[in-house]
Amino acid sequence: MKKAYLGLVLLVISAIGVFFWYQKADRAVASDTINWVDFTVTAEAMQCAADWEIKHRELDWIALLSRAAVLYGGDFKKYEQEDLDEIAQKALEGTAPRDQTGKELTKYYDYYYEAYSAVLGEFLGEYTVNGEEHFGIKAFCPIAKGYDFSHYDDFGTGRNYGFDRKHLGHDLLGSIGTPIVAVESGVVEALGWNQYGGWRVGIRSFDQKRYYYYAHMRKNHPYHYQLKEGDVVVAGEVIGYLGMTGYSTKENVNNINVPHLHWGMQLIFDESQKDAISEIWIDCYQITKFLKQNRSNVYQDPASLDYFPSDPFYEQNLEGKELKNKKEVLIINDK
Repeated sequence: MKKAYLGLVLLVISAIGVFFWYQKADRAVASDTINWVDFTVTAEAMQCAADWEIKHRELDWIALLSRAAVLYGGDFKKYEQEDLDEIAQKALEGTAPRDQTGKELTKYYDYYYEAYSAVLGEFLGEYTVNGEEHFGIKAFCPIAKGYDFSHYDDFGTGRNYGFDRKHLGHDLLGSIGTPIVAVESGVVEALGWNQYGGWRVGIRSFDQKRYYYYAHMRKNHPYHYQLKEGDVVVAGEVIGYLGMTGYSTKENVNNINVPHLHWGMQLIFDESQKDAISEIWIDCYQITKFLKQNRSNVYQDPASLDYFPSDPFYEQNLEGKELKNKKEVLIINDK
């Protein structure tokens, strides 16, 4: 009896030790890795910062936004264009921007810069369209050009299918069959049925920082026929079609009340965050507003009935990568 009791005590002590060891390990990861981001940057602030870098290539638009975040304590409801203009002017002059009390804008700057780089790192840069080189916005609105959609800031609202939870994406309401395009170039990590998202696609950015989730795609013909897991996709390339599938354990079922695209962006600072309880999803409402200026022109191929970009896009990130979209590859190689 005493031996059994002693064994039980040792087992409990061992379990407690393992628990605290894991807790210590979690804290160590948390201290070195960003584990929470509240992205409140407005479309207007993104546009202003982007315009500054486009006009003055020596500037860094993410650095400008990060300095503004220091000024506002991360709350861009306080945003005024004159603040960002002043920060940019100071940067051009080589002097440190300061707040109204004269303090340099440095508090938490490193955090904001890393967090905002994870969100916006590949949104601005050099790219080629139809053989012409450009510098500017190279990420796309998820809805192709010429197709209407409506949206509002629904991030964090309640959802109760399966279990109560918060909505961690952004819904774009539109018509069934509307072409959906890749916001950014990357690699298809997930493709298929999920009872919550219906037919869905998951695309990872080349720098591994962003995981794009597109869900509720069309019944029967959800994806572009060439798309499969492991493919490299090009920004602005058609990946699928808007629908209303999901909320069903049975595949290919329309159980969503209103046709829409659910799209979301997960930030990944450490690979352990990819499929974890504490995943980092951000509000994409302002990002969608910002990207509405850059929408992909598409046309329908009469043979496959799938859609392709009318103005093939190419960027340096694609160098050396195998592109699966044969129509696009032929045009790019003809450059």
